[in-house]
Amino acid sequence: MADTTTPTSPVYVIGAGPGGLAVAAALRARGVRAVVLERSDAVGASWRRHYDRLHLHTTRRLSALPGLKMPRRFGRWVSRDDVVRYLERYAAVHELEIVTGVEVGRIERDPEGQGWVLHASGGRRLSARAVVVATGYNHTPYVPEWASVEEYTGELVHASGYRDPAPYAGRDVLVVGVGNTGAEIAVDLVEGGAARVRLAVRSAPHILRRSTAGWPSQATGILVRRLPVRLVDRAAALTERLSVPDLSAYGLPRPTSGLYTRARQGAIPVQDVGLIDAVKSGRVEPVGAVDSFEGGKVVLADGTRISPEAVIAATGYGRGLEGLVGHLGVLDGQGRPVVRGVRAVGVAGLYFTGFSTPLSGTLRELGIEARKVARALAG
Repeated sequence: MADTTTPTSPVYVIGAGPGGLAVAAALRARGVRAVVLERSDAVGASWRRHYDRLHLHTTRRLSALPGLKMPRRFGRWVSRDDVVRYLERYAAVHELEIVTGVEVGRIERDPEGQGWVLHASGGRRLSARAVVVATGYNHTPYVPEWASVEEYTGELVHASGYRDPAPYAGRDVLVVGVGNTGAEIAVDLVEGGAARVRLAVRSAPHILRRSTAGWPSQATGILVRRLPVRLVDRAAALTERLSVPDLSAYGLPRPTSGLYTRARQGAIPVQDVGLIDAVKSGRVEPVGAVDSFEGGKVVLADGTRISPEAVIAATGYGRGLEGLVGHLGVLDGQGRPVVRGVRAVGVAGLYFTGFSTPLSGTLRELGIEARKVARALAG
């Protein structure tokens, strides 16, 4: 199948997650035809794969995309399933043109200089005047190359494969990584009946109450995002001291670097959904970082050897952009797009959305980026 470039060639949006849908809706509102290409069989595929207990850490009002409010019945903290329902409704309300089951493997410049050529599954060759990459910040599960990990005789799974605690009831489990995902999975495990839950920590995280006196912490993130980093660090340190107990005695010391400094480096604060109480009660045991494996044992950075029956690696994701656009010279050393605003630096007609991790990182932020893309493309 081959499509030839015509004056009405669409803008192709790769990815039917929140960012891709918001871009397509913003473009349609400006009279620009946008076709969303999604490799799975439905919109919001990554949300459908998340663990069952997941809720947004941002309030419903801060989580809507442009042009459609989230229903009040979703409650203040929206569940994973309701996010999926919302994305389905969003696509229908805005009458978005979405093609599922199509995976784009490579984007190239059109040899005649008339836009872009997308090489997709099934031998498709699609031509576009512009392309928006919205495949998401958390695209490809990442597991560190631990020494002798292949010899581990227990169960090892990435957090992307975790759904609920039932398979781990009565078992000794090690969760690796203390970001929001690792912290919440650890709490889910103890509440679901795991016999023992340890949490491997490489760098102590900043921990924030999800809300204080009814005020959501990520609303603060929106308010302070343009303030000087040092000022936000100082204010955040005071807030942490007042609202979060010192967990040093339990293996979670306060970080030495500032919250906003860390956030700008990609280390997003942990929103507390039960971790503080679980650590204080001893139900979640922080331990050192994982160094290597020895048969059925896990060797920690301090030399301690433990024998969990299962290891859940909440060790993050890669962007997965190298094969798609790596040859275009638009990625930095960590595989992230280099952009000015939302457009790839030095490359006309190529845009990215959803690849930043602001302190206020919300679906609302994706909507703001979507409008920037639409303005740039509509001229």
